[in-house]
Amino acid sequence: MMILNFSHPLTEQQLDQIRQMVGEPIEQVIFLPVHFDNGQPFLPQLEALMANIPFQGDEWQNLSILVNPPSLNFITALLLAELHGRMGYFPPILRLRPVEGALPPRYEVAEILNLQQVRESARKHRYEANR
Repeated sequence: MMILNFSHPLTEQQLDQIRQMVGEPIEQVIFLPVHFDNGQPFLPQLEALMANIPFQGDEWQNLSILVNPPSLNFITALLLAELHGRMGYFPPILRLRPVEGALPPRYEVAEILNLQQVRESARKHRYEANR
């Protein structure tokens, strides 16, 4: 599995949690820090960010990819649209949550969200509504 990390660096403990949840080894974590300039259009900044990902053509469709999205919702929405276009489906994403009572603050992997499954389920609702 390849992890595209658009957020804070993942700890060894978080990587262990991910391995347990997905049941496969992590081949590589590609750290892609996201710092967009709010005073500039986001699409060119997204294009520059995507240029830092070393995948080519068919790799987007054939690699097992998990995404740790950036925290700013506008960037995440653009990024997911871009990834869907390249991959042909929505990638699964990580949801991290604070560890209750931890000092200093720490985060754990809460779940892996299967966005493609959510999309397919929503399509069924659309078709049912048209009957």
